[in-house]
Amino acid sequence: MTWAVGAVAYLVAITNRTSLSALGIDTAHHFSIDPATLSLFAVIQLGVYGVAQIPVGMALDRYGSKAVLTVGLGLMALSQIALALAPSVWIAIAARVLLGAGDAAVFPCVLRIIGIRFPRRVAPLMVQVTAMIGQAGQIVSIVPFTHLVHSLGWQPGFLLLAATCVLMAVLAVVLVSDGHSAPTARSATDSTATDGDGDITRDASDEQPGTLARLRESLAEPGTRLAFWTHAVSPFSTNMFGVLWGFPFLVTAENLVSGTAQMVLITSVIIGVAAGPVVGVFSARFAPYRVHLVLVLVAGQLIVWSVVLAFSGPAPTWLLYVLAIAIGAGGPASVLAFDFARDHNPVYRLSTATGVVNAGGFFASVVVILLIGLTLGIMSGGQTGADAYDLTSFRVAMAWQIPFWLLGATMVWREYRKTLGNDAESAPTLTEIDVPDSPVTDSPAPDSPAPDSPVTDSSASGTLEPESPVPCGARTPDHH
Repeated sequence: MTWAVGAVAYLVAITNRTSLSALGIDTAHHFSIDPATLSLFAVIQLGVYGVAQIPVGMALDRYGSKAVLTVGLGLMALSQIALALAPSVWIAIAARVLLGAGDAAVFPCVLRIIGIRFPRRVAPLMVQVTAMIGQAGQIVSIVPFTHLVHSLGWQPGFLLLAATCVLMAVLAVVLVSDGHSAPTARSATDSTATDGDGDITRDASDEQPGTLARLRESLAEPGTRLAFWTHAVSPFSTNMFGVLWGFPFLVTAENLVSGTAQMVLITSVIIGVAAGPVVGVFSARFAPYRVHLVLVLVAGQLIVWSVVLAFSGPAPTWLLYVLAIAIGAGGPASVLAFDFARDHNPVYRLSTATGVVNAGGFFASVVVILLIGLTLGIMSGGQTGADAYDLTSFRVAMAWQIPFWLLGATMVWREYRKTLGNDAESAPTLTEIDVPDSPVTDSPAPDSPAPDSPVTDSSASGTLEPESPVPCGARTPDHH
């Protein structure tokens, strides 16, 4: 139940995050603002989201998921109330500070729940399933929420969204459990405590580093830096397109009618939802090739965007759907970053490392969204509304994505090589690995490994097989 509430809370958070996805032009009209000012809505929101990630991670390690999740949902409710009632654009922009801070708390809470409640072989799939559920929130914002605002008006629409956040905060208080329990008997190498069902509930080390020490350790870990750059390079185009600039680009630059533009946006979301479990299974079964998958999906975004921007006029509609497919794959690719973070950080600093990683994608998104808005503002000569956008301006503005892909892919590969070297140096010897007295199977396997061979749980059935080194995977027995 704890995970289920967290997953639904993440859906609500994504709905809030992308609430202006198909309302960008409406927002510009509502407040009579130019593209540069409109970009501040997303820049402030995502910027605060990124800045808040590390403090949120530290708070999670200290206070647990229930408290942080409840506070986050409450902040989002206050933000949407302020936006609904804002008498000026600057109050509305200030409200996005609360939205970014509240949104920042939700996904890390769910990641922590997954990290301490699910076995390692299942965790990558559960992360992708959570992301898949969350991304459905963007469909909510594109179609029913947009229709709600157009039907009832600006104030009623956003006040109802705030009420949804309040409802989820109440559910978090009532149903979410941090699963704390007293430490159980453990060996000298154990670093976690378990509940009666054998699930890891919290770190039980006698001595744990302080808050700043956990942050320093996380940053010093090559696997954390690999995860940071993976999350920086994969989703910024997805965020830019889904949070603010996708709908204006499709309607004003590519000359699509509103309904078709919404379908292109929804296609991007559906691809992300459908690809999530596939990427999760791939991550669990083919851990050594996670980085290669990330680079392939990033290259796909770069290539398709380059083709779309190379057209002298509006691109064919079919190509815009191909673009939506490439953009949609960026979300699942970015979630692989949390697999890297989980496999290279012990439980006591897992949320801190997750905060560092999560900040990467949103800092990149903030910079790209701001550069696009500034470019559109300069090229429009200060015009407001739909007149501020045209194909030439968008072609120049969207090209800002290219250097970010090139830099990000280079850094991913660099940190990947460092992580491989670090894994090799810190690999445990045979005497450091605890080996069970007998394989956990219903009947003895004829070719079971020798008692002194390292073993690993390689399938859901519990069959044990000899362990082989896994680049960018778990390095020590106490990592979860």
